[in-house]
Amino acid sequence: MRKHNKTNKVMSAHDFALLGEGKVAYIRSMTSDQFHAAFPDVEELPAGMKLWALLNADGAPIVIGDSREALIANAWEHELQPVSVH
Repeated sequence: MRKHNKTNKVMSAHDFALLGEGKVAYIRSMTSDQFHAAFPDVEELPAGMKLWALLNADGAPIVIGDSREALIANAWEHELQPVSVH
């Protein structure tokens, strides 16, 4: 039997955050309260509002809206591959 000596390479948090930048956009369902907690610098939204967020690869918000389909269209319009975040 052969022994394999694997070396695990660890990607830095910064490099991981940039993975897919300019190519991938993440779509996530959240409430306005969750959005404001994650992005306190963004103008406050009405409390308890259900919305969808289109996020850059590093997690920064690109656009928010009340329609998942509109955000998917926005991603395609900007040549981004939309993927869902659970």
